[in-house]
Amino acid sequence: MQDLQLNLTRDLVFFDVETTGLNVIRDRIVQIALVKLFKNGQPPEELTMLINPGIPISEESMQIHGITPKDLANKPVFAQVAQKIWDFIGTSDLAGYNSNRFDVPMLMEEFARVGMEFDISKRRLIDVQRIFYKMEPRTLKAAYRLYCQRELEDAHDALADVKATIDVFKGQLRAYEGKDLWDEDGSTIPAPIKNDMQALHDFTNDLHFLDATQKLRVQPDGVVVFNFGKYMGQPVKEVLKKERNYGIWIQEREFSSQVKQIIRQMMKEIGA
Repeated sequence: MQDLQLNLTRDLVFFDVETTGLNVIRDRIVQIALVKLFKNGQPPEELTMLINPGIPISEESMQIHGITPKDLANKPVFAQVAQKIWDFIGTSDLAGYNSNRFDVPMLMEEFARVGMEFDISKRRLIDVQRIFYKMEPRTLKAAYRLYCQRELEDAHDALADVKATIDVFKGQLRAYEGKDLWDEDGSTIPAPIKNDMQALHDFTNDLHFLDATQKLRVQPDGVVVFNFGKYMGQPVKEVLKKERNYGIWIQEREFSSQVKQIIRQMMKEIGA
């Protein structure tokens, strides 16, 4: 198949960052890769580098990208490479996957820390993930069409939606029976969709968090840490032992009942 030529009126830089974590404000870039496509048709240019973030890398992030503090020990900090990245991008438009919500704001924060205001107001921002999500909608109606090969009538009538969801669920069990899943890290999960409710619970829930609002995160070692506020990343039980009033404060504020219930149980367990 002939390669599609992009209709560019400005240079376009596709880029991706790997980071110490997922908090755009607090976390830092540990790797950046950029590919510049030129409007005049000259061959693309690439720039990739490892960056010493100056802060710890979360265990979860290391499991995803495999970059360790040892890998970064002798690498430059962002301030030392900022101008090189800035010049490479120039006046280009920007593109990536989930870039509007993560990569672009992460890069802007890094530039801001070294006194460089990265202006995106005159750039076009193209997020490939948004194209995917908009063109392949994840609605019940779209799922019904995909798994049941029929159109959903009476959408948004509660009972009709429930019955359609049951049909979709059965259609998924049929469609994915025996099919392996390639995980993001390249490993294979053997046939995760099966007619087994415990297996489906494990597959459809994010087991890194204890609550639906993602305020309490479970680390790989099983320790529960706060995922918000001044004790972000600190073990919940250790904090509550030292500062019982913080647990009481949570009970009185606008946190979910699930979070409050978990905190009450933890306070009971440590005798706080």
